[in-house]
Amino acid sequence: MKPEPNPDKTAADSGALPTILVTEDDRNMRELILAVLGESSMPFKVASAENAHEAMDFLENNDAAVVLTDLRMPGADGIDLLKFVKSRDPLTQVVLVTGYATVESAVDALKEGAYDYVQKPFDTIKLRCVVEKALGYHQLSTENQRLRQQRRAFEEGGEIIGQSQAKERVERLIDAAAAYDSSVLIFGESGSGKELVARQIHLRGKRSDKPFVAINCAAIPENLIESELFGYRKGAFTGAERNKPGLFEVADGGTLFLDEINNAPMALQAKLLRVLQDGSFYPTGATEPIHVDVRVIAASNRPIPELVEKGAFREDLFYRLSVMEITIPPLRERREDIALLVYYFLNKHSLRLDKHIAGVSTTVLGALMRYDWPGNVRELENIVQRMIILAESDHIDADVLPTRVTEQKDPRGRALDYLPPQSLDEVEAYFIRKTLRETRGDRALAAEILGIDKSTLWRKVKRYGIEE
Repeated sequence: MKPEPNPDKTAADSGALPTILVTEDDRNMRELILAVLGESSMPFKVASAENAHEAMDFLENNDAAVVLTDLRMPGADGIDLLKFVKSRDPLTQVVLVTGYATVESAVDALKEGAYDYVQKPFDTIKLRCVVEKALGYHQLSTENQRLRQQRRAFEEGGEIIGQSQAKERVERLIDAAAAYDSSVLIFGESGSGKELVARQIHLRGKRSDKPFVAINCAAIPENLIESELFGYRKGAFTGAERNKPGLFEVADGGTLFLDEINNAPMALQAKLLRVLQDGSFYPTGATEPIHVDVRVIAASNRPIPELVEKGAFREDLFYRLSVMEITIPPLRERREDIALLVYYFLNKHSLRLDKHIAGVSTTVLGALMRYDWPGNVRELENIVQRMIILAESDHIDADVLPTRVTEQKDPRGRALDYLPPQSLDEVEAYFIRKTLRETRGDRALAAEILGIDKSTLWRKVKRYGIEE
């Protein structure tokens, strides 16, 4: 039982058309309804079932926008089918066809979530209008849900905070990756924002109105991850009581983000390679392949070329994934972004925690600048939340900092370059130190850039204790 496109809309892309499922045990009535729907000017596919059980079997493997069903049928009736439909997909609209004697039952069905009912003998134009309205309501509901999901994805995706050159380079790469529908491989330490970058690529690309689905390959046991990604069919194994779509099916048309791809088992890597090559795969227990259109973005916190050399990662999969590569620098390499991130997280979480925090002291900011951030941006956000919770006034001071932050020293002194100056001497020392570092200790060049002679520069270096 396969859906057929509305013959009046042959120019439309039938693969993208919604389906109307007609369930009627009387053959003549079923053919009449199909003929009536065939005269509609709206684009859709039609499918038919002789009873509720056949309709349920169809819905196990196919989506339907509208189910038009007789109320009274042998075995399971229209109410049973209504409950099944709503448990499977609340957005699917159900229209009941009922006789005079069952109108009261049809009205009760409206309370169960039915869209409407049509009484026999029905007017063909009225029947078609009710189904078309139900179809329009489904399309509106689906669009509203998509917009809500898109808004939620944008809110969850957030924005990339910072003004460093490293952040700007990542932004340019995101824009480049978003412009083309190719695979992307993101490298970065844990907590550096790999999923945030993946979401931004999705939101800035042509698939932004489609699903963004993320899975952490290291968080799911090896014996379950294939089922999560590719799904299974009813009866494929003990406990498989119904079909389960995999995340590739869920993400169809959109983007699938595979975080920590470096932890994917070799058997899974082979199946991933096939999906990337021809867009098809077999769910567990299936005899027919599933075809999907999914953009894959993968991320790794370890250098995959090293894993390839060790035989722990397929070389052909690596090349398939790395059409575009983006490396996210750790937070310790873009310290000039720390202050902006601190105040961004202060605003974000102060509102959520219902606490008014005006800012942080220079001592706190200096300690945060000097810290090496092994947990990167995620660790910084968690520490800011901790400080907000522990703060007893509207200004955060050093007493709420974790010990690991206050005890760390920065022997290189690099973080001092980004401390907020408090005096003219500090401003002067800041620019001398910065200029000497950028000129690699060339005092003559540094003096020329600063507009002073070499002897003056030498005296100031000694005065401020600047180490070159």
